[in-house]
Amino acid sequence: MSKEEDFQSILENGINFGRGGGPRKEEGKVKTKAKKKAYITGAHGSGSARQKAKYREQRRNRHK
Repeated sequence: MSKEEDFQSILENGINFGRGGGPRKEEGKVKTKAKKKAYITGAHGSGSARQKAKYREQRRNRHK
């Protein structure tokens, strides 16, 4: 492309710096393993995850 074609293209289409053009991410999407159901309940086999699940359950039941 020549400089005139580049300039004309910029005038017609604008400049895209690569931000904001992609599709929006879903709000309810799980991004980390720590938020998945198996990790929260301790069902995936890790001892520390089971212990954390126990503490979460105790905290949940504290003021009932």
